[in-house]
Amino acid sequence: MPETCSTAVDQPAPDDLISFLKAIPDGRYRRGVRYPQWFLLLVAVLGILSGCRSSRDLEAFARRHREVLNEALGLDFKRWPSDATFLYLFNKAHLQEFGQVLQAWMVSQIPGGADGLDQLVCDGKTLRGSAIETEEGNHRFVAQVTVYARALGVALAQKTYDTHESSERAALKELLSGLDLDGVLIQADALHTRADSKCVTGILAGAASMG
Repeated sequence: MPETCSTAVDQPAPDDLISFLKAIPDGRYRRGVRYPQWFLLLVAVLGILSGCRSSRDLEAFARRHREVLNEALGLDFKRWPSDATFLYLFNKAHLQEFGQVLQAWMVSQIPGGADGLDQLVCDGKTLRGSAIETEEGNHRFVAQVTVYARALGVALAQKTYDTHESSERAALKELLSGLDLDGVLIQADALHTRADSKCVTGILAGAASMG
């Protein structure tokens, strides 16, 4: 069987995004790998921020900016990664580690790091077009809960779930359980104030503000 890249995740010292991306284990097979994983992830991040919505969009983005990326990163790629390259990456990538590393990088951008993370805003949204009617006449859909850092104005963590299998309260509890919440002010929807909800109150070490 082909070997897989299995480098351990190290905590990067610098606060630049590339250093953090290089810490993510590479889940691809070694054979045939042309582009380092950190480069593809960086292109994906830059492309998505520039409006890319598909692997074909990312290929077009990489093609347009190949020379600029080569010059800025000290690389010499003669060709750009194809849409199939990005699809293969997303299929093999350690997405959980990517989310954790991206979260750590964003926290490092806050003045004072985690100590400056004093307010989090939680919000849930239904993914458009995902709702279907069940045999019982109810509606089942895919939703996403996002935790935003007010200090940065960006999302720190996200979780997508099927309403037939989970709930917003359970998803938010899982997201917050992975964060240091000592002294952090949490803002969440009113549904989390229900008497039977322990999703926020059971794990907060600081104050919780419900809107």
